[in-house]
Amino acid sequence: MDEHTPHSKDKAPARRRFDLALQGGGSHGAFTWGVLDRLLEDEELEIGGISGTSAGALNAAVLATGFARGGREGAREALAAFWKDVSHSSQVFSPFSVSQAGATGNHFNFDQLPSYQWLSSFFRAFSPYEFNPLNLNPLRDVVQRHVVERDLQRCDIPLFITATSVRTGQARVFTKRELGVDALLASACLPFIFQAVEVDGEPYWDGGYTGNPAIYPLIYNTEAMDIMLVKINPLSREALPTRAVEIIDRLSEITFNASLVAEMRAIAFVSRLVREGTLQAGRYKDLRLHMVADDDGLAPYNASSKFNTDWTFLQQLFELGRKAATHWLRYHRQDLGVRGSLDIEKVFLARHTLGRMPPAPRPANHNGG
Repeated sequence: MDEHTPHSKDKAPARRRFDLALQGGGSHGAFTWGVLDRLLEDEELEIGGISGTSAGALNAAVLATGFARGGREGAREALAAFWKDVSHSSQVFSPFSVSQAGATGNHFNFDQLPSYQWLSSFFRAFSPYEFNPLNLNPLRDVVQRHVVERDLQRCDIPLFITATSVRTGQARVFTKRELGVDALLASACLPFIFQAVEVDGEPYWDGGYTGNPAIYPLIYNTEAMDIMLVKINPLSREALPTRAVEIIDRLSEITFNASLVAEMRAIAFVSRLVREGTLQAGRYKDLRLHMVADDDGLAPYNASSKFNTDWTFLQQLFELGRKAATHWLRYHRQDLGVRGSLDIEKVFLARHTLGRMPPAPRPANHNGG
């Protein structure tokens, strides 16, 4: 059956509405660009809201700016122009080149380069307040060229952008009139590379530490029962990291996944209690969760490749994203509005943990029993 053919037994409405949750992951955000491009191409799909962190936040803001100006096609064009600009500005983001990486046997990973290992050590020996006292942030120029704050305010798609408070260690979600270039830069602020970004006098770091992405803003602030996660960060890697740079990169991946895994665990638990009647369905959402990902396609690219902004690499990631979205639509389009297509326990609750999820607690007995 063609992916655009209506399903006669489908109970979902003609226009399928859902929220998006977009992960951060450096240049791997080009995979998300491909997913968004494919979703925006489909007239039957309607985005209700977007929660984004870091690269996911930038994708969301660029999409909203383009959508406010030119609808779906405007959003697609805006995303393409943004990622092209990121590639053109690659030298300010990364001192490495594809030709250098090619000499190590992998054209897109940088971890074997002595210069990458040296720079990783440098960033951990000197803070950005020491090696960048003027607080120059080349990402600001790129964002300002592609994100218009007034367009974020008037776009019909609400955005929820997560950053991490340096003082409290808690997530802050920027939305509505709080949204601006500074909030986006805060969401994408890696603390070893950039000075903390101040918003309203408060310093913030990358939102990935507390929500990559945060799901709860969509639960509490939108009507949609369907949430689609676009996942670009691997939950597991088979190879044991043995070099210092590999260990550091893997620790970063684990840290940036921890908050999402915790939220998914809580969502699965609440949904199960709602279905079992322990919690009142009117007060709690039995969410329908979906996920677009390509772990196999992204597996060859380790954490070092997230600094790679070569146009050939970004295009390759874009195509992987489009194919992943097309594959999901072919097999799960009919699930939107009807049922979830993501098995949270299988994907997010590791099979090697001790035991399964605990049984649902019985309602409290207030008669002393």
